[in-house]
Amino acid sequence: MLEQGLKAIQPKSFVPKTTQSHPHLKRRPNLLLIPDNQPIRPNQVIVGDITYLLNKSKSEGKWLYLAVWLDLFSRRIVGWHLDCHMEDTLIINAFKKVVHLRQNIKQLIVHSDGGSQYSSMAFRKLLTLNDCRQSMTRKDNHYDNATAESLFSRFKTELLNDNDFYGLQDAKIKTFE
Repeated sequence: MLEQGLKAIQPKSFVPKTTQSHPHLKRRPNLLLIPDNQPIRPNQVIVGDITYLLNKSKSEGKWLYLAVWLDLFSRRIVGWHLDCHMEDTLIINAFKKVVHLRQNIKQLIVHSDGGSQYSSMAFRKLLTLNDCRQSMTRKDNHYDNATAESLFSRFKTELLNDNDFYGLQDAKIKTFE
């Protein structure tokens, strides 16, 4: 890299805490701690997370939110959705893309943090309908979802280094690219 004059792009260190779970909904166990649940091929485990993106458009609010589902074996993004809110429909719409793309997802382990979107009744109903198994990080153990966190770190470092989003549509186009 030195010979070619290349430098690594370093991510910013500040990350606000956005995950809050409903106190009356129980957290699911972390199924990825069981050695037999480690994927040996695609379509066995997906991990998900939500990140915030700064929106420079004055008409749509200051923040946009990106939900992503990543196949843990192939590291391929198999579902994503971007919106102006962090309601459970954000992750539900992203998960519906997984269902459409992968089709046969019976017994798929769906791993995430314990945020309210992932523990919502609507999302849990969708998982049950598709015969999926829900897995969540242990409380206050952010390394349990390190793969998804790492994806967002690289995404923000490489895409957002000198880019701003001017509205939801602009953010969708740049994210898709």
